[in-house]
Amino acid sequence: MKKIHLLFTILLSAFLIESSSLYAQDKDDDNPKEEKKGMSKKGKGAIIGGVGGAVGGAVIGGKKGAVIGGAAGTAGGAAVGRKKDKKKDPERYDQYSDKKKED
Repeated sequence: MKKIHLLFTILLSAFLIESSSLYAQDKDDDNPKEEKKGMSKKGKGAIIGGVGGAVGGAVIGGKKGAVIGGAAGTAGGAAVGRKKDKKKDPERYDQYSDKKKED
């Protein structure tokens, strides 16, 4: 039963992070760009952090510790990965973080 809870926590963490990295943007045919293949560093960090946190939490605190550790590891891994993505392509993140609307 303990393994089932741990597996469920890991899968749930992976699905939540992967679903948050999907985009709802159309492909711009007038300005073709090379499509990025593979997973972002945010996604990789979240998965690695979630698994590591769940394992560490399970060792230290049992079932409840695995859930808490998985959630904390996922959030921490995603934050570190997002920072790496932001460092790699700052222009992409700057266009979304601009709060001022130009009229």
